Amino acid sequence: MMAHEFELMRRLLKEHSGLNLGSDKQDMLEGKLRPLLREFDLPARCLELEITESQLMDHAGAAQGQLAALKRLGVQLSIDDFGTGYSSLAYLKRFAIDTLKVDRSFIRDMLSSPADMAITRAIIGLGRTLGLQVVAEGVEDEATLRMLASLDCDEVQGYFFSRALPPEALQRWLSELAASPPRLQAPAGP
Repeated sequence: MMAHEFELMRRLLKEHSGLNLGSDKQDMLEGKLRPLLREFDLPARCLELEITESQLMDHAGAAQGQLAALKRLGVQLSIDDFGTGYSSLAYLKRFAIDTLKVDRSFIRDMLSSPADMAITRAIIGLGRTLGLQVVAEGVEDEATLRMLASLDCDEVQGYFFSRALPPEALQRWLSELAASPPRLQAPAGP
């Protein structure tokens, strides 16, 4: 990650730490993002904004216009904490979402809880069937990582990889990762 990318992230977070879907100013976020993306020469498709499922549900009317404006800009959109709110599955058709993020509360106990495993499996299957990327949050061990890989989960996040890092440490970690990418060991054969 380059210094100008960190500056872009810093400015985006300073301006908006989350999407405010309750706002009546639907184009405000889009209006601030467009010049920042241009200034930092970052294609909009390289920026993914997350909205929690509860925000989406609480402000469905305002969200539709705001999310449509962001999609026209080319930004990727994800629903965070999926499965924890009272969402209607119809919203997955209604909103132009690119990614579902399976909440860590399901991932944490999926290896010991049949209910959490069933919910995780269902969310991954639903996302894949709808052509969405699926991200599992809260991966803390290799066994969970292997199970998610066997379920064809697209991406994973969690402390198994790293805790939150300050920008300088993140840049160092990314450089080390690029030099020596981790690999999952294939299960031992018979």
